[in-house]
Amino acid sequence: MNFAWDDDELNPEQSAAVIQNGNVFLIACPGSGKTRTLTYKIAYELSKITTHRDFVLAITYTNRAADEIRERVEDMGVDASQLWIGTIHSFCLEWIIKPYYIYEPDLAQGYSLIDLYDREKLLEELCLPYKLLKVTFHDCDFYFTPDGLHLACKNGSKVNAVKVVLTEYFKYLKKHRLIDFELILWYAFDILKNNQIAAKNLAGIFRNILVDEYQDTKELQYEIVSYILRKSSATNFFIVGDPNQAIYDSLGGYPIGLDDLKIKTGLDFHQMELSKNYRSSERVVSYFGNFNLYKTNIEACGKDKGYQSIVSYDREVSKDKLVLEIARIVKHNIVELAIVPRQICIIAPWWVHLASMCRKLSAELPEYTFDGPGMVPFARDVENIWYKISRIALTEPSPGMYIRRMRWAKEILVDFENLGMHLDNFNNKDFLRTCNSIKLDEHDGISYLRDFFAALIAEMSIDLECYPTLMQHHQTFFESSEKRVAQLAKEGIAEASDIKYFRKLFENRTGITVSTIHGVKGAEFDAVIAYGLLEGMVPHFSDANGQESAQKMLYVVASRARKNLFLISEVGRKRYGNEFYGPTRKLIDCNFRYDNF
Repeated sequence: MNFAWDDDELNPEQSAAVIQNGNVFLIACPGSGKTRTLTYKIAYELSKITTHRDFVLAITYTNRAADEIRERVEDMGVDASQLWIGTIHSFCLEWIIKPYYIYEPDLAQGYSLIDLYDREKLLEELCLPYKLLKVTFHDCDFYFTPDGLHLACKNGSKVNAVKVVLTEYFKYLKKHRLIDFELILWYAFDILKNNQIAAKNLAGIFRNILVDEYQDTKELQYEIVSYILRKSSATNFFIVGDPNQAIYDSLGGYPIGLDDLKIKTGLDFHQMELSKNYRSSERVVSYFGNFNLYKTNIEACGKDKGYQSIVSYDREVSKDKLVLEIARIVKHNIVELAIVPRQICIIAPWWVHLASMCRKLSAELPEYTFDGPGMVPFARDVENIWYKISRIALTEPSPGMYIRRMRWAKEILVDFENLGMHLDNFNNKDFLRTCNSIKLDEHDGISYLRDFFAALIAEMSIDLECYPTLMQHHQTFFESSEKRVAQLAKEGIAEASDIKYFRKLFENRTGITVSTIHGVKGAEFDAVIAYGLLEGMVPHFSDANGQESAQKMLYVVASRARKNLFLISEVGRKRYGNEFYGPTRKLIDCNFRYDNF
């Protein structure tokens, strides 16, 4: 029996996209219910499966998005046992590299994943000889396309040094049989390119492939999916996103056009759209329409459509007064406009500006909490096994968390099995029961986790010395955590070492969000405050498509807001020498009647 819904659950555009047979290329404007539509499409296709051999594959941009969609599908009463949903990296690792690594010469003798902390530490060491050129690991981002390696760094004075650093980096990885996130994609692509059996097997498993946020998908990812699609005439492809929000160009983001997609996949598509914005007021929609590069259709249709929004632009506040001004805007929204703190977001283009801003605002507004960078005691390193275990260790057993914790437990057991552990008759329920039985009276966060991990190892009779990868992940996890806690304590966040502070990492956010433009994609807030809107930051000074990129970034910033939008190009931020950043040109060129605030 096919999954069905009431007329008031989806609008006509959304319903049409869900029930459309064949291949669909769906352009979705901000706030149009893209995730809702994708969720219903997945549920609908799952309900049509008639054999245990067929699966639905859904590729999301983040693990958080995957968790959210899976939970929604399960909440609708649909059996999700034949759904695989996750990031492209997780898919490539689980379905391509692990089963077929012996066909890839560089992997045939075995491999391990280098986690984010060790990767950063290694690149920092390799950059040391180029300190005078100010080369850091931040300059060493790269990505692959079908024709090979591409550097994210466009700074002419650093490029040659970065090439040398990355040459040494790849040598080190090869010598120690390590792969990182980008190499996961490259090797998956190479396996499918040279091994038609692998692509054919995958095509026989997945009858539907869905890709979210296509505008942020890399060209290599399209190639990986295309190898599978070309091996089956029975597999349908559903791709959804918004080209106006393609802000990952410098890291290989590839907002593919429909004609190119047809050529790459060899498929015909039904081009469809979601044009109803249910998020923002008419005034906000009218504003971000100024940055609608691809002239897609957008119509304000939500409950806040008629809200009398404040849209302001400040080009006069000085950098030295910026914290006080943002604090004033925050208080006005909460006290005068009755907006709750968790519905306020503060955005800047670069992480380096945000950690300091987050801490200064915490001091200026101690009555409110802030969820932002530099405020968490350990990194969200989803490839580190001990990080995965910490998610269970730091969350309480509850009905609302049961399904999520069960899924986490399953991931951990799969990792253990991949390390060669034999856990016969020990399932995810047993693992959760074991974790829940560990009771500790420890108030220091790091000590709590050390004791929890030790107790778990003892309960499961695991000898760490038999598993070098497990030991390395353990060492890395605590080195990174101790470094972060020490830094937070140094900067006045004394409570950072407390177990309550650690638990906050996995609680639903209740404070004011502080994030980058890239970090808030997909999110929405009643009030958005964006600063650092300066030429050289928005767009980035090394961006070859600067003005187009600036237009897309401003579109993303403005379209996060439901009700109020506050834009700031502060004065007095030094660039180099005696030069100062000026306002983003695309903002200056925007002819809009701003509010005085």
